[in-house]
Amino acid sequence: MPPAEVDLVLPCLNEAAALPWVLGRLPAGVRAVVVDNGSTDDSAELAARLGALVVPCEVRGYGAACHAGLEASTAPVVAFLDADASLDPRQLLRVTAPVLADEFDLMLGRRRPISREAWPWHLRLANAELSRRIRRRTGVRLHDLGPMRAARREALLALALADRRSGYPLETVVKAAEAGWRIAEVDVDYLPRSGRSKVTGTPLGAARAVKDMTKVLSA
Repeated sequence: MPPAEVDLVLPCLNEAAALPWVLGRLPAGVRAVVVDNGSTDDSAELAARLGALVVPCEVRGYGAACHAGLEASTAPVVAFLDADASLDPRQLLRVTAPVLADEFDLMLGRRRPISREAWPWHLRLANAELSRRIRRRTGVRLHDLGPMRAARREALLALALADRRSGYPLETVVKAAEAGWRIAEVDVDYLPRSGRSKVTGTPLGAARAVKDMTKVLSA
């Protein structure tokens, strides 16, 4: 089997219900790197049975899981996607193809909810405000800081990302902009997730996310 063109990092915390659907929809040339961030269900075993590379990450946090997957990846391009079935892996090519073609250095998926249930109004409002602050901080005109994104592995490692919690995607954009990367976004469908969000699904999680992102923007 030829080496993968793209490694897809899937941070995972108790996503056994969603993993078969997610891993069954990978495009050709994409290898799944499932980063188990302390699951208490059989997510890790299931992912391994379904052919994914499983990477354990004992340090809790979205950024910690993403970075562990990045370091474990070997493909020239690395993409990121939530493992909760909120985004369709079949649309991954929308963000990976422009990077593989050297048209852009960082591509992000702009979420377009297929229903109100997929993205509650208060979270859409918070995301719009975050996007406004990103544009003011970096000059990059983004409308969403969604969980689907792709860039070249070595370039991502060179950014020396430090956040290990909810600020990781934001730090990626900020440091990429400071480095002069070509950054763009493309529309992707946003589906109702399987289970509750690990970041914004609780008041404490949402508060931590705001704190993490404020810290990144203030740096």
